[in-house]
Amino acid sequence: MKKIFILDTNVILHDSGCIHQFKDNDIYIPITVIEELDKFKKGNNVINCNARDFLRTLDALSCDTVLNGGAPIDNGKGNIAIRLDTPLDPIIKNNFNEITPDIRIINTAYSIAKENGFKNVVFVTKDVNLRLKARSIGLKTENYNSQFVENISEMYTGMKVVNNISSQVLSDLYQKPYETQTASLGQDVAFFANENVILKNGSKSALAYFDGASQTVKLIQPRICYGIKPRNSEQTFALNAMLNPDISLVTISGKAGTGKTLLALAAALAKKQFYRQIFIARPVVPLSNKDLGFLPGDVASKLDPYMQPLYDNLSVIQNQCNENGSNGKNIKELIEEEKIVITPISYIRGRSIVRVFFIVDEAQNLTPHEVKTIITRAGEGTKIVFTGDIFQIDHPYLDSQTNGLAYIIEKMKGQNLYAHINLEKGERSELAELASKIL
Repeated sequence: MKKIFILDTNVILHDSGCIHQFKDNDIYIPITVIEELDKFKKGNNVINCNARDFLRTLDALSCDTVLNGGAPIDNGKGNIAIRLDTPLDPIIKNNFNEITPDIRIINTAYSIAKENGFKNVVFVTKDVNLRLKARSIGLKTENYNSQFVENISEMYTGMKVVNNISSQVLSDLYQKPYETQTASLGQDVAFFANENVILKNGSKSALAYFDGASQTVKLIQPRICYGIKPRNSEQTFALNAMLNPDISLVTISGKAGTGKTLLALAAALAKKQFYRQIFIARPVVPLSNKDLGFLPGDVASKLDPYMQPLYDNLSVIQNQCNENGSNGKNIKELIEEEKIVITPISYIRGRSIVRVFFIVDEAQNLTPHEVKTIITRAGEGTKIVFTGDIFQIDHPYLDSQTNGLAYIIEKMKGQNLYAHINLEKGERSELAELASKIL
């Protein structure tokens, strides 16, 4: 049967095209949502753009019926209507002391549900607390999940292990041209493009990856980048993907301390002669979504607390280089000359991303729409690397299944221009690894 969906403000801020995701069902927008969107329409962040885009779409659809039965959204779609406030229902008055915009939205949803006998009426919000409040008074609720990974436990890791490889194949792989046909592996194994593989024969092994263009398995040799040497096979795979000029998009996932950001910075510095600039960006999302408040100084001073982890990783590379007697002072000069630019994601909007090595740190705090916006801005000669931990999310309306990093991994696997690796082994310190496992 046809359903009625009532949308909360955060659904629209998350996806401005959300009204096209409900098939032929009808949609109600509480007038309070329109009022809240008005507060978000000014600014350059993605949520501001989404607010403006949705309001323009709604204005284009609006007609005399938008407040009386609804206006048709599109061919094959349902109707959309704006619902005005109604007097507070007694059950709302008795259960909620403070009448906030959220409670007014719940009151509107409750009024619509009551008119329809509480059948086939669903309140859609990404706010967990609001879903709980709505359920407590008998409303059916749903999270908005138009772009999500269905089974996080089966997510693509970018790597597989193939056992029982003949010793002759392993020996040949270490000889020029350092590659072999998949048929020579002697097993019916299917690979994604640029998927990493550990080939084993007893105590012998080789690290390789599947080249989708040539349909061959190619050997990977560990490489040192700006003094940073990979400590395990996963880090070797990550560096190989980032140094490969044929791969334009790389994602690196993994828990804290696995070396994601450090490896990305080292690879960027090692390849800097091929790029006009190195952009290093991260979303400005405070830990646990608790803002630091007003900070003194200019823009750089205000952003320093959020960007400090990136400077910390650059310091590690610089110290490593100084120990080896090379390239150490180059990093400081590159920052001063703006060859290395550290900036929040919101400052990237409108910039030209041509021949740039672009590192996006903490990408799990981006929405699918935001990562699409970033990738589609890539010009000729640009390489983009997303790093993050899909289980360590500070964004209030994202989770492990709906964040932008998980979305890329799920949608891009198998593409010749894309490579992914999930880092599992922590290398920060023995203490950090212990805390990650048992706390």
